[in-house]
Amino acid sequence: MPANRPSTATHIVRFGSFEADLRCGEVRKRGIKLPLREQSFQVLAALLTHPGQLVTRDELRQQLWPDDVHVDFDKSLNTVIGRLRAVLGDSADHPRLIETLPRRGYRFIAKVSTLPAPAESRTGRARLVVLPFLNSSPDPEEEYFSDAITDEVITALAALAPDRLGVIARTTAMRYKATPKDVAQIGRDLNVDYVVEGAVRPHDERATVTVQLIRVTDQTHLLARRYEAGLQDVFDLRHIIAEAVADQIGVGSRAAASRRPRKPTQDVVAYNLYLRGRAHFGHGSPERMGAAKRCFEEAISRDPDFALAYSALAEVYWYVGFLGFVHPHEAEAAGMFYAMRALAIDNDLADTHALLAMFSPFNWAETKREIDRARELDAALPLVRLRYAMMWLLIECRLKDAAAEIELALDSDPQSTLLRGWLACMLWLDRQYDRAAEQARLIVELDPASPNGPWLLGMVLRDQGRFEESIAAHRAAVRLSGGSPLMLGWLGLALGQGGHAADARALLEQLRATANARYVPPTSFAWTHYGLGEIDEAFLWMNRAVDGRDRMIVPLQSYPFLDPIRTDPRYVALLKKMNYRTEGAGACLPPHHGAGA
Repeated sequence: MPANRPSTATHIVRFGSFEADLRCGEVRKRGIKLPLREQSFQVLAALLTHPGQLVTRDELRQQLWPDDVHVDFDKSLNTVIGRLRAVLGDSADHPRLIETLPRRGYRFIAKVSTLPAPAESRTGRARLVVLPFLNSSPDPEEEYFSDAITDEVITALAALAPDRLGVIARTTAMRYKATPKDVAQIGRDLNVDYVVEGAVRPHDERATVTVQLIRVTDQTHLLARRYEAGLQDVFDLRHIIAEAVADQIGVGSRAAASRRPRKPTQDVVAYNLYLRGRAHFGHGSPERMGAAKRCFEEAISRDPDFALAYSALAEVYWYVGFLGFVHPHEAEAAGMFYAMRALAIDNDLADTHALLAMFSPFNWAETKREIDRARELDAALPLVRLRYAMMWLLIECRLKDAAAEIELALDSDPQSTLLRGWLACMLWLDRQYDRAAEQARLIVELDPASPNGPWLLGMVLRDQGRFEESIAAHRAAVRLSGGSPLMLGWLGLALGQGGHAADARALLEQLRATANARYVPPTSFAWTHYGLGEIDEAFLWMNRAVDGRDRMIVPLQSYPFLDPIRTDPRYVALLKKMNYRTEGAGACLPPHHGAGA
């Protein structure tokens, strides 16, 4: 047997970003359980326990179907293998995981490793999740206070010793609010070594905070403490709690105090408004974006020096411009103002420097300057990784590097639909269609009310030539977005390319009527004309998109569906207009760093 064969005593096996629990019969990808049927899991288990070796079809038949069970074996096994590959995002033609040996069987070709307990023994870096602190007050309206404490403890722990302690981000941690899962299950879900639980009870202008630290492997309570503080002093507790937890785990540092993040605000209510705004923001619909904007504005009205609220408001403006809810010029002016206001208060906000880079499309020197500053401050911050991928690696056509950077961000925030959406996008642009579709489907599972999962899935399916499925996915995205003109444009592309010319032309009329009342991204017209084969009109609207700073035009170099026009002189002229390099017509080349808008 190969040296890397998992021990039969080991029940968790890792391959790539997947983990298979051989005892429980479950497969997870970055903490998310995948829907895998029992027989498909049995095949996977057989392959994982013999990595790199042939597992014959006859061996699988004996394992899956006893002698007294009569089935069409070849057809049934092919179905089981097909379902397994679909869930894992693998391909029979271009396998990354499971290789077919014709007429003989299958072989698992990816690197396999066992997952020791605790996980820190594998990486030298402990992993921890802070579960949402409970509101012990009889008043449910006080829950904002416990959410604020949760968020601040996460922030403080993440800043203490990032090279020795990985802390699950708030987006993922908050999904375990009021969860019925026990510590062991949460540990398996997130691959963490430790869980922090707590409760908060405000009373008489003071608060009582209780904290427990639990080791996942044996459920041992390593720490149980109670703290008292005035309501205006609770933010100081985060450092005390974080350092007590870190010392117990063994990652405390004498230099910890020097890495303490500054207090975000003196106003706990303002902080709660900020947290509520972040929750609204994550859904991405116009209504929820509007609610997020109002929360951030109210937080700022309570504390005009609340830098994080200004930064969050700037991010709202970037996304409403990106999604075509308002004209990009309007969004850019407001967003840049709020980002610069945040940095005037705290110039060390790495993610805000990275955000500021996103407001300078086609001015690549300015983009690079702000991205470099952000990475200098904190290159490991998930939002810095994401924005580096979005606004530099993508622009340089380093799509595999962009996807890898986002996957590193997902390591601390595995259930972030924002990160998964951009990962799906990079994989799609890199023509890794099966993996991109897998991410899009995970987004649908995590947030069924969001249009982003169907939108991304529709783009992948279209470029795979699966037009009817693509159209259905895009129609779902249009419905979930409330009829967003941006989503209509992508539906128009699928309709045109899928042979539904009459429907595409009707959609063009709908876009024209909508444009009389509100902003419609020029790319929505461009994509629909392109789908209909009306290339002259498509180029006209793509030029308008560049002039109007329509964010959908930024990945022009990488869109798979534009491959047929790469050698058209008008395409090369568009690249020059966007300050992209054009040497070697049709090639995806880094931008001119010194180019300005």
